Amino acid sequence: MKLVAIVNQKGGVGKTTTAVNLTAALHSKGARVLLVDFDPQANATSGLGVSRHSKYTSYDVIINGVPAKDAIVHTDWGDVLPSSSALAGAGVELADMEQREFILKKALEPVEKQYDYIFIDCPPSLELLTLNGLCAASQILIPVQCEYYALEGLSDLMSTMRVVKKRLNPELTVFGVLLTMFDGRTNFSSQVAQEVRHFFPGRVFATAIPRNVRLAEAPSHGVPICAYDKHSKGTKAYMQVAEEILRGTRK
Repeated sequence: MKLVAIVNQKGGVGKTTTAVNLTAALHSKGARVLLVDFDPQANATSGLGVSRHSKYTSYDVIINGVPAKDAIVHTDWGDVLPSSSALAGAGVELADMEQREFILKKALEPVEKQYDYIFIDCPPSLELLTLNGLCAASQILIPVQCEYYALEGLSDLMSTMRVVKKRLNPELTVFGVLLTMFDGRTNFSSQVAQEVRHFFPGRVFATAIPRNVRLAEAPSHGVPICAYDKHSKGTKAYMQVAEEILRGTRK
């Protein structure tokens, strides 16, 4: 079982898009996958067609002690532990809890053996919710947008990871770095990709996720890209990334 936190404190890099579509792609290839939506925006929840007003959410699991198995929703594209806007205040409530960084880890332990992959969609910030994601996970997946400021903030993320690894979670490693919003028509995207590969040697997926209108449209229909348009470039790209994950390859 691989427990992977999908994290980048910079918003708009394709973090939730990756969480939703990797879950669906791996599920379609026969893997048992759980997506934990740990972002108060709950976009991963709605992106897999699950209501943001589910009976129980990740907020109930970490704050009210609801067992994770009771909150998990089964979909055609994988299982989801949904989120809601209530999670926005959870950081304050967690602050006074004993071993506050490990609340999510403890909550997921009873269901871990049921899955091949558990993805945690973390908030776009480096605060207590994200810290819980980093302490629950054994690895992190970092989506990086192919744009001018691609590497800005990544040094902060890696510094946070090193601190977490040293003090809280010594098992934490980089699962992979995924290039997103790649435009193969421009030299600039290729230059950014080259920089990222230099920054993360041996950790970058060979497949880059292209800029794709269909990929952007899918969330509004509450389905992953493979269900919205199975012939789109976005679908093909995420399927290829899923293949890389199953083969265990990086470049």
